[in-house]
Amino acid sequence: MSGPPQPPSSGRFEVSQRILTLPNLLSFVRLSLVPVFLVLLLLGMDVVALIVLVGATLTDFLDGYLARRLGQVSRLGQLLDPAADRLFIFATLLGLAAREVVPWWLVIAIVGRDVFLLVLGVVLANHGYGPLPVHHLGKVATFCLFYALPLLVLAQAVPATEFLAHPAGWAAAAWGAFLYWWAGIVYAIETARVVRIPRDDGSAPSARVLG
Repeated sequence: MSGPPQPPSSGRFEVSQRILTLPNLLSFVRLSLVPVFLVLLLLGMDVVALIVLVGATLTDFLDGYLARRLGQVSRLGQLLDPAADRLFIFATLLGLAAREVVPWWLVIAIVGRDVFLLVLGVVLANHGYGPLPVHHLGKVATFCLFYALPLLVLAQAVPATEFLAHPAGWAAAAWGAFLYWWAGIVYAIETARVVRIPRDDGSAPSARVLG
């Protein structure tokens, strides 16, 4: 046995088109937990909902580690992973807003920004371009939201932690929402730049600009 394939010396991983991989299986499991988590949250079963959320978060770290360790980085996995993250963010927002823990304007702000990015993606596609690379602001914003909302769930599940978890969660959520839109504005500016670049070769202009 030669062991799992190792990444190239450059540190870059070959992206495959495989579907049936262990990391992808974990991503599918995480996606299947989204409706379970939302129902639990809506029913007020906060402790169980928090356990499901923590489990989903662990699979998030695990599938990324396994994809790199086993050489199973795939295009499908690159799509499923952020999709699962966003769906958990949306599910948490919807559940907490329905229970009046967070205001609906926060839901509209977060969802509206992703709709805005969808429109930018359509503009790029209409000009024959692929999506822009993920900006570090977007990564930081998603990180803030990904950990802010569980803190708000924790405050509901374990009242003894509310004095700390609630303000910390709200601070991270507000900062994450701000960065989320800041990143959206950056994407809009870059989209305007990219669509003006003449396509004089076969490479994707978005990769030439930000890559």
